[in-house]
Formats: sequence, structure tokens, C-alpha cells
Amino acid sequence: QVQLVESGGGLVQAGGSLTLSCAASGNILSVNAMGWYRQAPGKQRELVAGITSGGSTNYAVSVKGRFTISRDNANNTVVLQMNSLKPEDTAVYYCNLDYIVTYGIFSSRKRESFWGQGTQVTVSS
Repeated sequence: QVQLVESGGGLVQAGGSLTLSCAASGNILSVNAMGWYRQAPGKQRELVAGITSGGSTNYAVSVKGRFTISRDNANNTVVLQMNSLKPEDTAVYYCNLDYIVTYGIFSSRKRESFWGQGTQVTVSS
């Protein structure tokens, strides 16, 4: 039904940059929002940055000013530009899709959420 293709993770030195990309496809009537979350070992998953289809953005305080999230609605993609990376940014980063899907013979609409498989970001000191 829905697929999320994540790319861009890897290993960088502190102060470096990485760009994460997430492309959504499948049975998607419309996208409400897309975002990136991260989870470090032993910690809870947290929102890094999110963007609505209307362009509103949210950032974690810890990344504000360093990360920038953008969207390409035509391709249902979201890009996270990560600059000035710090060792504490090390985590598995997950793309999240908040979308509307149709189902049943009447094409009823339902809001759903879908997670990518995660991509590792490692920042060395």
C-alpha cells in the first residue's frame, strides 16, 4: 500500500553535514505532514523536524538553526539538511508519513501514519 524510501544516512565527523531524503509512494490520497524522528540507544524516539503539506515546520530545540526540513509535494518527498552535526545527533533516523488513505467500496477516507525502516546517522567526535 504505502512505501517510504529513506536515504542519506552515514558516518560523518563532528561539524560535517548530511542530507536525509524520504520519498513516499503508494495508496496515498493526500499527505498531511512528513517528518523525521530519531532514536538513540536507550532513549525514546523524538521528533527532529516535521513539515506539513502547507509548509509549516517544527524542529526540536536541539537541532533548531542547524537542520532544515523541506518538501517536494509533487514527489511526496521530504528532505532534511543536517549541518554542524554533533556526536549527540547520532541515532537511527526514521521518516514518518501522516497521510489520508481511501478504503472500501465507498472510498471512505481515513487518516493514518506510516514509518520508514530507519537509517543510521553516526557523528564521530
